[in-house]
Amino acid sequence: MNENNRLYNELLELVQIKIRQAQQKAVFSVNRELLILYWETGKLIAQRQQQEGWGSAIIPRLSRDINNLLPEIKGYSIRNIGRMIAFYREYPDADPFLPQAVAKNRQPSNLPQPEAKIESLIFSLPWGHNILLLEKVKDRQHRLFYMQQALLHGWSRNVLALMYESQLHAREGCKLSNFSTLLPPGQSDMARQALKDPYLFDFLTLTEPYHERELETTLLRHMEKFLMELGTGFAFVGRQYPLSIGDDDFYIDLLFYHLKLRCFIVIELKKGTFKPEYAGKLNFYCNVVDGTLKHVDDQPTIGLILCQDKNELVAEYALKGIDKPIGISEYQLMKQLPIEFQSSLPSIEQIEAELGGCDE
Repeated sequence: MNENNRLYNELLELVQIKIRQAQQKAVFSVNRELLILYWETGKLIAQRQQQEGWGSAIIPRLSRDINNLLPEIKGYSIRNIGRMIAFYREYPDADPFLPQAVAKNRQPSNLPQPEAKIESLIFSLPWGHNILLLEKVKDRQHRLFYMQQALLHGWSRNVLALMYESQLHAREGCKLSNFSTLLPPGQSDMARQALKDPYLFDFLTLTEPYHERELETTLLRHMEKFLMELGTGFAFVGRQYPLSIGDDDFYIDLLFYHLKLRCFIVIELKKGTFKPEYAGKLNFYCNVVDGTLKHVDDQPTIGLILCQDKNELVAEYALKGIDKPIGISEYQLMKQLPIEFQSSLPSIEQIEAELGGCDE
């Protein structure tokens, strides 16, 4: 009887997987057809405007007539038709009938592929994602980066907006580490790209003076936002994680396991400027984790020192002679705005969002 139950459960699981796969394909297909429709609509209008010399006044008339003739069809508001035209004009050479790249079938990478083109991805993203990037991200290489990341990680539109607002493209990759000398090339590149510099902890409300333990506690109190800032793949293991060596006890500030790198990541939080002794202490922690927690199939443990400021020359000297892969990044408690925007008042939407919490 138990064997029958096991076989039945296996069958049930396989059927569930097939259903989910079919649902995902259906959603992807519907989204793709909608994007093609919007692109072709934008093309028709833009070409006719050019041929006939029509201005923007044609858009309200077209919106009104479509809504009267096809009241069941949504999405043909004046604003959205304008977006369709902008969508086509931005990507006039896109071919909606070429096979589209599916990010989850590619090798994981946080770097835009040099040969990749925006036009090969636009019909794979939802309409809202496309419009967000079209309106906010003017640099096409940066836009390509966010398209690839959104597809790779399955970001919602809100997460995509947050990632752009935090200028993720400018912070990807730990700039100061010894990964290239202590890790194989593939693992080294993945490790460098899995980490950032700087990290933005602008969701915290700490004010000077504060202690490192307060920083730890507050980060964990905002675990969801903390994990989002760390990036995809981080699984939390423990805070002040105990390590017993002989008669001595040691405590790791924060211990994570990275699901893609397949290794433990030891994070040490430091208030103020980087000091050379931090590297030696973290090297010791990584050795202990490798000796006591690391599974035979795991990759070498990686250390990350998070400090508020670092002298790069001092940090480079500190990493020389270290035998464990360690990166050094800065963190900021408040996002630094360009000077011309620092005196700007928050918008009504920002005030309402702050008062109303995270709900949209």
